[in-house]
Amino acid sequence: MSKIALITGASRGIGHAAALALAAKGVTVIGTYVSNKAAADKTAAEITATGSKSVMLPLNTGAIATFAGFAETLKSVLKDLGAEHFDFLVNNAGFGLHKPFAETTEAEFDGLMNVHFKGVYFLTQTLLPLIADGGRILNLSSGLARFAMPGASAYGAMKAGVEALTRYLAKELGPRGIRVNTVAPGAIATDFNGGAVRDNKQTSDFVASVTALGRPGEPEEIGGVIAALLDDQTGWINGQRIEASGGMYV
Repeated sequence: MSKIALITGASRGIGHAAALALAAKGVTVIGTYVSNKAAADKTAAEITATGSKSVMLPLNTGAIATFAGFAETLKSVLKDLGAEHFDFLVNNAGFGLHKPFAETTEAEFDGLMNVHFKGVYFLTQTLLPLIADGGRILNLSSGLARFAMPGASAYGAMKAGVEALTRYLAKELGPRGIRVNTVAPGAIATDFNGGAVRDNKQTSDFVASVTALGRPGEPEEIGGVIAALLDDQTGWINGQRIEASGGMYV
């Protein structure tokens, strides 16, 4: 039986790229989306075109109270796939906030916290019984947890928390053979933060000026890193933060 991956936020950006990269390796992809079913269906069709299987499920990763119900739905999906467990959990779903520290509201902070940290913590906890022994968990962080840029204090802080959580999960889940790592992308040309890196030449030029490779990254490049870290050949990497930023601020 092929490996099964669950990717949150699989309908767009890095999640979409990761879904296609894993599908190209023969992995069955269960993806989640918040509201854009059309984008999710398009992603599923692209995965199916590679010869792999795909199922897309609605999930708001900031709505912690819904996780138990989602787990029951996931059990049913796995049963339809002839499985009791899935192998890879990619905690990718998220959104950005670009706002000065002095102007960030509690509501904005809580929104980021629920999706980027609390949601990651409790979704992983809820799904733990469904993750196969010897499986993998991959959490998405950001270069902004390493370097500081004005306007990203809340977002960067959440991602730093995810990086600490990754190390604790690696330690506690080691007895089950579950590897847990973090991927920290740099500035990637997606629709994230309103497509600032992808669509704004001034932003793109700035990113290029502080990146060793002289350009922003592409989502497919991060998708490839994710697929590689979930591969058996990288199974001795555990509890690590892997930055994929093209050398941003080296």
